[in-house]
Amino acid sequence: MDENKLLPKLSQNLLESLNDEEYYDVTIEVGNDPYIKIFRAHMVILHYRSTYLRRILTTNRKKNDETLVHIKLPNILPEIFQVILRYIYSGKISLNEYDTSDIIKILVTGNELGLQDLINYLQSYLVETKANWMEQNFNLVYRTSFENDSFLELQKFCTDLTSKEPDKIFKSLNFSSIPEKLLITIIQSDNLQMDEVQVWKHMVKWGHAQNPELSSDPTNFSKDDFDTLRNSLQHCIPFIRFYNLSSDEFSDEVLLYKKILPKELYKDLLKYFLSSNNQLTKKSKPRTAAKEINIDSEIITIQHAGLILKWINRLEITDEIKYAYKFKLLLRGSRDGFTAKKFHEICDNQPHTLTIIKLKDSNEILGGYNPIAWESGEYNEICEDSYRSTKDSLLFSFKNSDNIESYILSRVKNKEFAALNHRNFGPSFGDGDLILLEDYGNCTNSDYEKHIRVTTDDFTVEEYEVFQIIR
Repeated sequence: MDENKLLPKLSQNLLESLNDEEYYDVTIEVGNDPYIKIFRAHMVILHYRSTYLRRILTTNRKKNDETLVHIKLPNILPEIFQVILRYIYSGKISLNEYDTSDIIKILVTGNELGLQDLINYLQSYLVETKANWMEQNFNLVYRTSFENDSFLELQKFCTDLTSKEPDKIFKSLNFSSIPEKLLITIIQSDNLQMDEVQVWKHMVKWGHAQNPELSSDPTNFSKDDFDTLRNSLQHCIPFIRFYNLSSDEFSDEVLLYKKILPKELYKDLLKYFLSSNNQLTKKSKPRTAAKEINIDSEIITIQHAGLILKWINRLEITDEIKYAYKFKLLLRGSRDGFTAKKFHEICDNQPHTLTIIKLKDSNEILGGYNPIAWESGEYNEICEDSYRSTKDSLLFSFKNSDNIESYILSRVKNKEFAALNHRNFGPSFGDGDLILLEDYGNCTNSDYEKHIRVTTDDFTVEEYEVFQIIR
């Protein structure tokens, strides 16, 4: 027999004892004026369930005159303590009833009261089910996790995110509000997996956010404007590894802001980037993590990109990527337009391209890889000569962009029809396996192994990107 079937009744009885008006022997005053609430409890249960309350009870034992022990917890919110107290008595907590911000408060309070089992449970719950929320509220999670050594799992989440997927932090809604200390922690890391030019651009963006009165165009800056921005970024600039930039990146992105750089640094950089000999011998300290992937995408993360690279290289999921890759952004629909004409204008004659499509009003992502160059095609109608042959193209989808394991991978089976080249079509694969027309498209199953969608209905495109993959 399953003895655990008896536990729910025990849990329920203990919860009911919280309403007991006769046998309680402890009162707990929680909160500050004007919001204070008194809770009744039982000394023996608190003693064995909370290390913090045990210490208080040891020094406040019940007096001989039967006066009740009275505990004050002024720094805890009454509504949070009520949740904690029910957990102490029942051993259960239903987290679906609470906002994630409240769960963070429960975690902090549980730590104050020495409830280690609850701390471990809440951390695992947050990491496994609320990762997206924590990315969007990274400042709060980071500050909370490093305030106490008990939150090791949250600390690991933050450390992994800052090094492996910093773009999620930089693109989060509250990026502009992160403290300078956290920004420096991110950009000084040797393990930061991001192109140096992107680190620079995000740092400058943060500086602008601290001074919203400044023009977004530095060519309109006055001397005082440059002084203002320099003062905001003076502690961050030393951690930018300028010598890892290309000459074009320095010219296009840094020179606009030369007046915020220390004079000696600017002179040294100018000499360096004007001399090709210098560039062969002098470099900043490299980011030492395996920088397999660099991608500036509004749709997918580094994790998605890493998985796609393994598919392209026909690696197992557990295999390591041996070489460094860069995803060069060729086209972004919201920036360049969604027309077939613009696609062919930008992407024709470019081999090794990856197309990523974000569907409107959905978390679904579609994509395809074409190792051979796109062409506009010579014919007005689609015919056999409109197709190009390759055995290495593939299609894929992620049903939920937040769940990297929700994918379908489909390799080409009829290689003669791998890629469709036509002036009226955007990036398209097979005879209808993935067709893109302007800002809408369709998927069937013809020349690839699998249908990458559960429906053949037309889809509308919210955003799409085309990258060239360079090793």
